[in-house]
Amino acid sequence: MEIKVSKCGLETIQPLRALFLHESNFQFVCNKCHDFGWADTYLFTTEGVEIGYGSVWGTNKREDRDTIFEFYLLPPYRRSAHLIFPLFHAACGATLIECQTNDPLLTSLLYGFTSNIQAEAILFDEDYTSTLAIPGVTFRKREETDVMGDDDSTYILERNGEIVASGGFVWSYNMPYIDIYMQVKEAFRQQGLGSLIVQELKKEAYLLKRVPAARCNISNHRSKATLLKAGFKVCGYRLKGTIQ
Repeated sequence: MEIKVSKCGLETIQPLRALFLHESNFQFVCNKCHDFGWADTYLFTTEGVEIGYGSVWGTNKREDRDTIFEFYLLPPYRRSAHLIFPLFHAACGATLIECQTNDPLLTSLLYGFTSNIQAEAILFDEDYTSTLAIPGVTFRKREETDVMGDDDSTYILERNGEIVASGGFVWSYNMPYIDIYMQVKEAFRQQGLGSLIVQELKKEAYLLKRVPAARCNISNHRSKATLLKAGFKVCGYRLKGTIQ
């Protein structure tokens, strides 16, 4: 089987990418790379038949193209992934692979073709609806009169007229997912406020017709505990490895 790898525009691989997202059924952290034009894409063909694609972007500098973050093959061709991947690597010249562990194909290639593998982030998706409540604390949308400083969050927790926590959404995930973020003012931490605002943001996400998701740094144990308490579960990890 002769494989051709050719650089192409995003529109060329969009039908294949739709299959990838449909099959994966998870929040894809690097979706924004396509939305903002930070990625190059490559089409894989054999005898004129389109069988897959790959994407690269810059891990530290957006203008670089040093990192493979997508690699998709139609099911009949996946047994040849270990043969097709080196051709893609040779064409794009990347030195790193980034992947989510809930993407089994690229994860298997990361373990097969890279070294110095590190986990960088924990990924979370919906598990159950929590019923947290703190007396005297209210959740609401930010108003123009709220004094927020540099904080541009859309939602707040308020107690006795004081803003104690804030949060909102990052809209760069693939449909229908949305990324939740939050912060609690230092003086009010370890009181359950983080989990409470995450719980309420999950409700808002559904009202926006989106599925809530979240992530945190691999070493941020407090954020992990906060998200789990608010009804999330760990669904994967973000890994990075150096191509050998």
